[in-house]
Amino acid sequence: MIRSRRLSAPDLARVAAFAGLVAALSLPGQFYLFGSSVPVTLQTLGVMLCGLLLGARLGALAVLAYLAIGAAGVPVFAGGAAGLAPFAGPTAGYLVAFPIGAFVIGLIARPERGFHPARGFLAAVVGGIVVVYVVGVPVLAWRAGLDLSTALRTGALIFLPGDLLKAVLATVVAAGVHRAYPALSRDDDRREAAATRT
Repeated sequence: MIRSRRLSAPDLARVAAFAGLVAALSLPGQFYLFGSSVPVTLQTLGVMLCGLLLGARLGALAVLAYLAIGAAGVPVFAGGAAGLAPFAGPTAGYLVAFPIGAFVIGLIARPERGFHPARGFLAAVVGGIVVVYVVGVPVLAWRAGLDLSTALRTGALIFLPGDLLKAVLATVVAAGVHRAYPALSRDDDRREAAATRT
């Protein structure tokens, strides 16, 4: 039987806090590599942390909240952009992919069952890199008028070393946080189990 799972006050607080984290990681600024139209930012590090620390559902909701805040006009996107214009530009696919990536990361990492660094790193790579590239690169090619190979080179391959470093950093941070606060992503499952028993 499928049950509706409402967000509790602690869940909402976590979603809001991690939406703020992703926004904060967008603030340091941006720069472009080798003429690429895709900026280098720390947004994907935030996406990885959302999935690794909150799990699939709450992680995706946190990233969706971040996107909603930016779409509403708060300048939280890369370079201080805001509103709906970024969703029509060459980097729109990456923005759309962020909540999908966070969800996939949470599904693979399963932090509610205990955090394992190797699985966490794999999750960060698959959800935070592969998923984001698979969605982002074709949209980049379309919106920027590039052939797919050029879009792959300028919108993915040149960022791969840095994104792999972000995956390592996210895994290390997530492992430390889970050790310090193991209940971070388990509270929701415990409530569900208690509801099942009653």
